[in-house]
Amino acid sequence: MKALLHGHPELCERTVDPLETAVRLESYGITDRTAAHFRHRDVFSLAEELYARVPRDTERPSPQPRPLPGPRVRAGWVLLTLLPGALGAATVTGLRLTHGTSRLLVALGGCLAVALATRAALRHGPLAGPPGARARRAAPGTGAWTLWLLGYALLGDGLLRAVLTGGPDAPPTGAPDGPWPTATAPVLALLLACAPAAWCAHLLAAGARRGLAGSRSLKAFTAAMTPLLPGAFVLYLGALAALLALCGTVLRQPAAYPQALTLGALLLSARLLTAHRHRRAPARALGAAAAVEAVALALPPAGRLSGRAFLAAPVQTLVDACGEAAVPVLACGTAALALLWHAGRTLTRASAHAPTGAPE
Repeated sequence: MKALLHGHPELCERTVDPLETAVRLESYGITDRTAAHFRHRDVFSLAEELYARVPRDTERPSPQPRPLPGPRVRAGWVLLTLLPGALGAATVTGLRLTHGTSRLLVALGGCLAVALATRAALRHGPLAGPPGARARRAAPGTGAWTLWLLGYALLGDGLLRAVLTGGPDAPPTGAPDGPWPTATAPVLALLLACAPAAWCAHLLAAGARRGLAGSRSLKAFTAAMTPLLPGAFVLYLGALAALLALCGTVLRQPAAYPQALTLGALLLSARLLTAHRHRRAPARALGAAAAVEAVALALPPAGRLSGRAFLAAPVQTLVDACGEAAVPVLACGTAALALLWHAGRTLTRASAHAPTGAPE
C-alpha cells in the first residue's frame, strides 16, 4: 500500500472524495484483480483506504466532496446541433434552384458553411466530451477520413457504377438522374442527425452521472452503463432512419438505408470515443473504411489501364452480387462494429466519464 502511494502520490493528494480516487485508480489501469493483491474486494474499497491514508494539511479546511458536474441542456449547443442540418437543407434547396456557375458557387459555399457548422457543433455540448472537461480534438487525419466518407455517401455509388461501366464520361451535375448521380438524401439526413446524436450523447452522459453518484463500486457502475450504450445507439439509428425516410420522400430519391445507417453508426461511435479520450481507435477505423472505398474505386481503372482485368474482379463480383451499396456497407459496417465493441469496453468505465480521467 505504501509503495502504491509513493509511486503515484497524485492519486489522492488532489482528490476530494474516495469516488474521485477510484476513478483515478481505474484510469491508471488498476482493476478489481489488482485491488485483490492489496487485500481489497474491489477498486472502490482500495480507493477508500488510500484516501484515508493521505495526510492532509490541518491548517486548511479539508475540501468538501463535490459532485461531478451534471450535463445540462443549454440553448447554445441545441442550436448548434441544428445548424448543420439547416444549412444542409438550404444548400440542397439552392442547388435545385440554380444552374451552371451559380450552382457551383452554391455548392462550394454550402459545403464550407456546413463544415464550419459541424465543427462548431462538435466543440460544444454533449458531443464535446464529459461535463467539465475540455473538448477533445480528434487525432490527425480524422477530419479528412470523415470528409471522404461523407463525399463517398454523396457521390460514391454513382461514381463506382460509372467506373465499372468504363466511365465516368462527364463530371457530376448534381442531378440524381445525371451521368454521375448524386445521393443528397442520405447526406442531408446525416447532417440533420447531428441533433439526435447530441441528444443521445446527452442521455448517455446523464446516465453516467447517475451511475457515478449511485454506484457503490466501479463494477456496479459498469453494470449500470452496459445497457445504456447500446440503447443510445438504437435511439440514434431510429432517429436517423426516420430522417432518411423523410429526406427520401421530400427529395424523391432513394433513402439508401444500409449505407447511411452504417455510416451514421460509425461516425457516432467515433465521435463518442474521441470525446471520451480515445482518439487513436476512431482515426484508424475511419481511415480503414475510407481506404476500402478508395481501393474499390481505384481497382477497376487500374485493371483496365494495366491490362490486368483480374484486379477489378473482386469489386465487380461484389457489385454484381449485392449492388454498389455493398462497398460502403462493408467498409463502414465493419469499422462501426469494431468501434462499437471498443466502446463497449471503454465507455462503460467510470474513468471515461469523469473530468479527472487520464487521456489515452
